[in-house]
Amino acid sequence: MFFHTGTAPAPLSQPLREKLERLSFPTLGHYLEEGFVDPEVRRIVAAGGRVIGTAFTVRTTASDSTALHHAAGLIGAGQVLVLDTGGDRRHAPLGEVVAAQLVARGAAGAVVDGVVTDVDEIAELGLTVHARGTSMLTTKLHGIDAGGVNVPVTCGGAVVHPGDVVLADANGVLVVPVEVLERLVDLALEDDAEEPDLIAELRRGEPLGSLTGASDTVAELLARTTPQ
Repeated sequence: MFFHTGTAPAPLSQPLREKLERLSFPTLGHYLEEGFVDPEVRRIVAAGGRVIGTAFTVRTTASDSTALHHAAGLIGAGQVLVLDTGGDRRHAPLGEVVAAQLVARGAAGAVVDGVVTDVDEIAELGLTVHARGTSMLTTKLHGIDAGGVNVPVTCGGAVVHPGDVVLADANGVLVVPVEVLERLVDLALEDDAEEPDLIAELRRGEPLGSLTGASDTVAELLARTTPQ
């Protein structure tokens, strides 16, 4: 038996969710280097806007969507489907039918490391989807003994564990362990709160390097290399 099933992830706490709803996701890029999904995985269907939720992971083989059909009926409200297709970029595992099941279960969105189909129909369903592109070639129900549900997966080069927090918008997708976000979110919100003042100073003519300290750093670097 090569098919594996892990433990369903816990829901995102309401206090953390409320903070994330106020956060500009790219602000986390000032603090993190890991967890950023390949930029080729982009928003294909923007029906539901930004995505915030815990990862419900699925791993499939190239042309077999048996594991996905099984998993789609198990995903919980507020969870985000994160689909590892094993590197396949030709067969679309997610289309209108799977999306309809996800919406019926209350999924917060879907992130597919591969292609999807039926994008107009998915938009009407109201599900936000990030993927590498679209295709009319679809997966089949081959029943191959492989893949898994709620197991560690790789999505766009990022390792994703069940229960990790998925943040996705027009800029891309970020997957972060809950404990990391809990340490960073307040600091990131402080940055967001300060940004309007910074932009206002730029509009008044202040140089960005002077405001951020970058110009002082460059001056110090030049001083080190200038012969005395």
